[in-house]
Amino acid sequence: MTAVRLAHLGGGRAWLRRCVGTPLNAALTAAALGLLALALPPLLRWAVLDAVWSGPPSACRGAAGACWAFIAAKLRFILVGLYPPAAAWRAVAAAGLLGGLVLLSAHPRLWRPWLLGAWAAGLAATLWLLGGGGGLEPVASRLWGGLPLTLLLTAGGLVAGFPLGVALALARRSRRRTPRLLATVVIETVRGLPLIVILYVASLVFPLMLPGGISVDKLLRAGAGMTLFAAAYIAEAVRAALQAVPRGQAEAALSLGLRPTLVLLLVVLPQGLKMAIPSLVTIAIGFFQDTSLVAVIGVFDLLNTTRAATLDSEWLGFHDEAYSFVAAVYFVVCAAASHYGLWLERRLNPERRR
Repeated sequence: MTAVRLAHLGGGRAWLRRCVGTPLNAALTAAALGLLALALPPLLRWAVLDAVWSGPPSACRGAAGACWAFIAAKLRFILVGLYPPAAAWRAVAAAGLLGGLVLLSAHPRLWRPWLLGAWAAGLAATLWLLGGGGGLEPVASRLWGGLPLTLLLTAGGLVAGFPLGVALALARRSRRRTPRLLATVVIETVRGLPLIVILYVASLVFPLMLPGGISVDKLLRAGAGMTLFAAAYIAEAVRAALQAVPRGQAEAALSLGLRPTLVLLLVVLPQGLKMAIPSLVTIAIGFFQDTSLVAVIGVFDLLNTTRAATLDSEWLGFHDEAYSFVAAVYFVVCAAASHYGLWLERRLNPERRR
């Protein structure tokens, strides 16, 4: 029997022991199976067997199952919002570009300096596709929405917030009082406020602080607020991971003649970032979900376009289908990110990989 099959058998036995290894676990497993047996049949009938998959709104009136015809009719609006239909391909291309950058960044072998340039060029191309100019018809940012906007806010906020968060973490661990105090004030202030408050400040308070005649796009203000929010949480995750690196690592590197800056960049920071992977993945998943809060300042993200789709007078009453669809989208993305974090943690940790 090969080592791979033995590993699979060992994992299966461990999972079985967790399910029925003790009387309490066996009871909980039986209760969970019983709930599934009660919930799955009616859910299957509603979602699949009795569902209406196509047709006009009248075909769904009085139907016993879900009206997925509503999703088919409103899919373009849910995915791209108020973006002009004739230019919808640009929004789809922007979403595909951001998704491609995420996939390109997934494998550690591609973590090279050129990847930073690829992200900078990719974000610039995304803004060009969505906003127009340079040969494309301009589209106002108030018309951006749906999945491309959600991905843009998530990717832009995390990409810009990560180096800022690392800088804040290093500043908070500094021996100098001024940078340590400033970093502490920024981190604790932002972490002490809900994201919705930061969005309100960026949308309503910040414009009042600008000189007359100067205005900043609402979407840019929201993105800056979300970037600062992400940076504060990333900073604490990185700081905690850096503190977990054994002090002897830095002392050994110093004894070999390395300068303190090189010790930080080549010895301490790489080990700390590896330890911070679980926390960083959790922050990224939460940040992706938190983008739905931009609805409070009138930005049409994926969740807000879904809600707006249910207000169509011809398709009133299909909220269950709309929110089930968008929940499935969020679940698929977040579950994939969670499993990727586990894979990356195992790959970068030789002991766990063995």
